[in-house]
Amino acid sequence: MSTATERIHRALDRFEIELPSWGFADTGTRFGKFLQDGAAIDLDDKLADAGHVNQLTGCCPQVAVHVLWDFKPDEDPKEVAAKAAAKGVRIGSINPNLFQDQEYKLGSLCHPDAEVRAAARKHVEESIVLGQQVASRVVTLWLADGTNYPGQDSIRARKQRLEGCLREFHNKLSAEQVFLVEYKPFEPAFYHTDLADWGMSYVHSKKMGPQAKVLVDTGHHYQGQNIEQIVAYLLDEEMLGGFHLNDRRYADDDLTLASIDPYQIFRIFFEIHSYAHDKGGDYPAIEYMVDQSHNLKPKVEAMIQTVTRAQELWAKASLVDFDRLARHREAGEIVDAEALLQEAFQADVRAAIGEWRESKGLAADPLAAHRESGYAAAAAADRAKRRKELGLDGAASYA
Repeated sequence: MSTATERIHRALDRFEIELPSWGFADTGTRFGKFLQDGAAIDLDDKLADAGHVNQLTGCCPQVAVHVLWDFKPDEDPKEVAAKAAAKGVRIGSINPNLFQDQEYKLGSLCHPDAEVRAAARKHVEESIVLGQQVASRVVTLWLADGTNYPGQDSIRARKQRLEGCLREFHNKLSAEQVFLVEYKPFEPAFYHTDLADWGMSYVHSKKMGPQAKVLVDTGHHYQGQNIEQIVAYLLDEEMLGGFHLNDRRYADDDLTLASIDPYQIFRIFFEIHSYAHDKGGDYPAIEYMVDQSHNLKPKVEAMIQTVTRAQELWAKASLVDFDRLARHREAGEIVDAEALLQEAFQADVRAAIGEWRESKGLAADPLAAHRESGYAAAAAADRAKRRKELGLDGAASYA
């Protein structure tokens, strides 16, 4: 086995990607939804799909869940964890939902009404406890809060309200749990968003406590923003907690990872490998999760495509010769330094990844294996029949 292949295999051994339960259900845009017979109807379907993807790829053992979409009020959370285990996966990050209810029209944790804030705070605290019950170590907060017009509310007052809530959440965490604070520049608020960029998430995470870190969604940035610089800063500050992986042409498009700019994802992964190299091979604890909206592509196929592309780019980034790179940097050899990154990005790693999969008892081509398995046709037939029986024809939902 060549040195490059060995390096790729070691890199893949430490790279796991969490799948989102909602990525297997019918989703869409504010203009409507295009329904798929094979889309998941309920959590059982979502876990089955996730288990199938994990069985094919060997690197997706966790499923992220949305509390309001995946847990029934009268259901024992431990039963949900048991369902996941039966499908060969486990419950991953817990995602509170603070953007669906009518009372959140003016915000949730930042709402000017103390009663609304209390309801939102209670939901997050219950989500933290739920995570403890299903042995999940990660709680992820995406906040849709913000305002649409100047003067609508006090930006500073909203910041202070959020700070108070986050401190209370930190006190509820178990010793094993981490709290990831996500950011987004706009939507659904278009004048100001209460967590609009990595700096705001960083400040709130630092004030919240040592178990809070920043979550970077690769689609939540303005055009031209240097995401890998953000990643490098957060790594150096030991404040990078996780990623939501997707791609975008405009902003939060939630497109398939690397469908628009694979080199950007490579550069992000390069920064992580670079950090680990400087730390003697010690990789930081980072949660990698898919967060995409597969409105047109078949759900399971799109998920497999995303995972395999992520593996390819992660493997490519592991091939950079960091010792040579350091020498080129010290000598001011800019062309040679850049060429090392481009050579790694252009490397064909598919054979080495195929060998890694086969060494794990997996098919060399997960997508081809899925198409040959008959899983999609069987799931579509079963779910189309159940929708008709349940009177759900024409109904699309995240749930």
